[in-house]
Amino acid sequence: MATYKEAGVDIDAGEEAVRRIKGHVRGTFTPGVLTDIGSFGGLFAFDKDGYRDPVLVSSMDGVGTKLKVAQRVGKHDTVGQDLVNHCVNDIAVSGARPLFFLDYFAAGQVRPDVVEAVVKGFAKACTENGCALIGGETAEMPDLYARDDYDLAGTIVGVVERDAIVDGSAIEAGDVLLGLPSTGLHTNGYTLARKVLFERFVAGDTPELLGGTSVGEAMLAVHRSYLDVIQALVAEGLAHGFSHVTGGGLVGNTERVVPDGLGLEVAWGAWTRPGIFKLIQDVGEVPEDDMRRTFNLGVGLVAIVPESSRERALTVLGALGEPAFEVGRVVAS
Repeated sequence: MATYKEAGVDIDAGEEAVRRIKGHVRGTFTPGVLTDIGSFGGLFAFDKDGYRDPVLVSSMDGVGTKLKVAQRVGKHDTVGQDLVNHCVNDIAVSGARPLFFLDYFAAGQVRPDVVEAVVKGFAKACTENGCALIGGETAEMPDLYARDDYDLAGTIVGVVERDAIVDGSAIEAGDVLLGLPSTGLHTNGYTLARKVLFERFVAGDTPELLGGTSVGEAMLAVHRSYLDVIQALVAEGLAHGFSHVTGGGLVGNTERVVPDGLGLEVAWGAWTRPGIFKLIQDVGEVPEDDMRRTFNLGVGLVAIVPESSRERALTVLGALGEPAFEVGRVVAS
């Protein structure tokens, strides 16, 4: 006789994980949430009367092999924040505000303490971004994942007025690229970063280039949200477009929003790269082209603004405590 638990799936552990996360999830609920945790589907009623012509905006993403760092360090709450903030940024660049978020947690073995830590991260970031954690799925699959491995995916839905959508169509030659600082690697390039750094260091090492921060701490720095920054520029009508700098780097992501016939002129020396990027390049002897295509290099968001709005945009960003800097221009290609 064989049982499900003997085959590798512990239903009791799954139920304990759900019990632990209920309070964290409910803490994110906004007035639009109509269902409690445990429902087969999450119901959400957004305030349609508060919009003239609303358009829903959705996106989904993962955290990639940054999860391997979390597993190595034994710290699991920050990757939950990473996932929410990454998804928020992906819809915020269209001018949208997030409404709700759903997660998927798959593991070789469901450990309630790990699930709780990850969901606490989801809840923290959802609360900070004003969106509800409305549902999710936890799957235990010992035949697909090693015992201590887990993977994350997230889906987000937001809303924007149709006439307020930011799609880059207004971008023109002469527009200025304003860079906003990242908090580190964010959620991209970890396969290369881990290969380079963990061949030389352990997670607790504090190389001089990191200024007293450990390798593990630097690699787990939370992928920040740019929602408030983007909304502030949109409210003032100052931005022609935005680029969330993820895999593909500054150029690869910003070119996605630039109309045909236009290109980018990037001033690569216009900002100081954080030490984590210098460390990766020096230790791994990584070619500059690879660095530019793989990492954000310290610029997590690019706001594309008209030259005539440059100073006003910098003033708005400065009032938010954002040390923005010019990283290039849009040019005729």
